[in-house]
Amino acid sequence: MDIVGARNPAGPRQILDPNRRGDEISRFEDALRRKIVGQSAALEAIIELYQTFLAGLHPPNRPIANFLFLGPTGSGKTRVVEAMAEALFHDARALIKVDCGEFQHSHEIAKLIGSPPGYLGHRETHPVLTQEALNQWHTDRMRLSLLLFDEIEKASDSLWQLLLGILDKATLTLGDNRRVDFSQTIIFMTSNLGAAEMNNLIQGGLGFTCPRRAAQSDQEESAPQWEDKLDRVAIDAARRKFSPEFMNRLDRVVVFRALRRQDLDSILDLELNLVQQRILAAAGSAPFLFSCSPSARSRILEQGYDPKYGARHLKRAIERNVVFPLAKLMATGQVKLGDLVRVDADPNSSSMSFVREAEGLLIPVSREIGHEPPVPQMNRAARMPGRRLEFPFSVETK
Repeated sequence: MDIVGARNPAGPRQILDPNRRGDEISRFEDALRRKIVGQSAALEAIIELYQTFLAGLHPPNRPIANFLFLGPTGSGKTRVVEAMAEALFHDARALIKVDCGEFQHSHEIAKLIGSPPGYLGHRETHPVLTQEALNQWHTDRMRLSLLLFDEIEKASDSLWQLLLGILDKATLTLGDNRRVDFSQTIIFMTSNLGAAEMNNLIQGGLGFTCPRRAAQSDQEESAPQWEDKLDRVAIDAARRKFSPEFMNRLDRVVVFRALRRQDLDSILDLELNLVQQRILAAAGSAPFLFSCSPSARSRILEQGYDPKYGARHLKRAIERNVVFPLAKLMATGQVKLGDLVRVDADPNSSSMSFVREAEGLLIPVSREIGHEPPVPQMNRAARMPGRRLEFPFSVETK
């Protein structure tokens, strides 16, 4: 048998570094970390998986990987999958998302695989999990599909039984006997199982290093021990819900942490950036920029901080305090092309104040949501004394 590459077998030994990452993996990691805050364990698992996929060492005749994401609501489980789609395909919609709340009864499985020939409505029922749907984002360079089953615990037993074959053999037979191949697919499943038990353990504020129970014990638990306990609570809840056959087909179970206050501060920057991009895409011929003062940021964080609801509560606070008022300013023509509007917390009320600080800025408009905000350039008007905009509407805070 010929041995390929056996030149100089007695050459010097060289220590190899399995932790080194190539340029493509580094770019992929940077793209994820710019979009996801506070979930390092999930990002590390996805980065390792993607590196295995690029090397071609993922298991044959199986999905590339089967993930189960556990954790409280608003912690970013679905957002991580969307961020991966953005990083790979530049579009958060480049995945198939199955809302398992729509499949709580066994007969609703026909919406996924279609009805068999001869059944009433066979031709009108178009299955979701087709080969064409899986391959629609494939390119010559990237033959990869992302499939997300959101809130899997809400689905009926029939869907879990259907998943057993997909997770193990990467195949599915549709109602019309067509076969679907999932061997080039990463399957994600999200669940809130164990979130209530995790919240019961976390007392005395949000954080994992100062639980009240541990503080009252004779020997305080370390942070890694406490995080391991949270992992066990979530995984035990999943094992009580799902069968051993189902759990045994999962490659990785990742427990998401509840977002802390410092995490929400970073998420606020990301969400305000997205609001700015929405303005540039919706303003047509009159785009403008806005900025939030430190006091405005503090008020938004104060209203948007809720350990039980995570980042979703913060998004609602941004909508109330920033998006709705700016939409009214746009509708009444109080902002013009090239304006710079400063959002500040009104000390005399619970609402925000809006001041035009500059006008006539040159704004390079990007129509793609999620890109970095444009850098304004002074055109004909330098920064001028703030001019308060007439905004008679009161912003509700509760």
